[in-house]
Amino acid sequence: MATEPRIAIDAMGGDEGVRVMVAGAAIAFQRHPHLRFLFVGDEERIARRIDEHPELRPISEIIHTDQVVSGDDKPSQALRKARGSSMGLAIDAVKQGRAGGAVSSGNTGALMAMAKLALRTMPGIDRPALAAMLPSLGDNDVVMLDLGANTECDANNLVQFALMGAAYSRTALGVQRPRVALLNIGTEDQKGIESVREAAAILRATQGLPLEFKGYIEGDKLSRGDVDVVVHDGFSGNIALKTIEGTARFVTDLLRRAFTSSLRSKFGFLISRPATELLKHHLDPNNHNGAVFLGLNGVVLKSHGSANAVGVANAIHVCAELVEQDIVGQVQADLAELRKLESATKADSAAPAASIEDAQ
Repeated sequence: MATEPRIAIDAMGGDEGVRVMVAGAAIAFQRHPHLRFLFVGDEERIARRIDEHPELRPISEIIHTDQVVSGDDKPSQALRKARGSSMGLAIDAVKQGRAGGAVSSGNTGALMAMAKLALRTMPGIDRPALAAMLPSLGDNDVVMLDLGANTECDANNLVQFALMGAAYSRTALGVQRPRVALLNIGTEDQKGIESVREAAAILRATQGLPLEFKGYIEGDKLSRGDVDVVVHDGFSGNIALKTIEGTARFVTDLLRRAFTSSLRSKFGFLISRPATELLKHHLDPNNHNGAVFLGLNGVVLKSHGSANAVGVANAIHVCAELVEQDIVGQVQADLAELRKLESATKADSAAPAASIEDAQ
């Protein structure tokens, strides 16, 4: 385990770029004084912002580039900039071992394409998945994956996502035996498409994994806290995520409108302000910022493009946790255990037939 993990930061991505990325690193450093940073982007602009946070000077290095992947660039266009852009160089730093993980607020599709090309998918994983933590009524956040990297998935993909999501929950949230469920249109065994039913059958049959399979979960139960990991294909997951985010904004805006509708409402707001502030904090996406590409030979985190400094700090915090706890090694170990358990299950199922033949 690295005692001083270095995080590569694409300083040019996101809505506000250098200012918020450097400010976020400064906040993260307050929480984790052992962190080190490798900022990638326009050296003059980055150095000027670091001067505003002098505590970062001795623990920061800058890689200069004036090439930036824009939010409008298609993945194919971004790949042509991979060697010289701030996003590409941040990922390359992970590949070369100069950094333990990378954080970017830039173009999600471009980041995924570059990360997959540079770091490759780890053995035993067919497709990487985009995972994030969302607030719940339970003791900890719920991990959801895939959130858009793979619109179509087969049963094996979903089983692999379950393993990766459980490893993420153990690493980032400290849940020793995460409760895992598959997102479905009902909780009955016969419900859902074939790939989901097949994945459920595999997870039920494979005993001994470091997770507890809870079956299916419906969309209205995602935030109840009944499970720690929710698994789905990227199409369903992205829709679920955007619906949750939209509902959170709807509730916040509705409360704001209600509390400003009359003098009596404004007075009621003053009385209930502690509760509304708690609700606002819980629903603020900056407090749950950071989506990780699981299944790669390295750690790459996507920060929301509109995240403020606190949001960027949270993304850096998650990245550092995954690096320190060796999420890549944990997923590899879980995959090896899955293969061993699957082989044992197949051997056990074949044993009775062999004994009957011998008896004949």
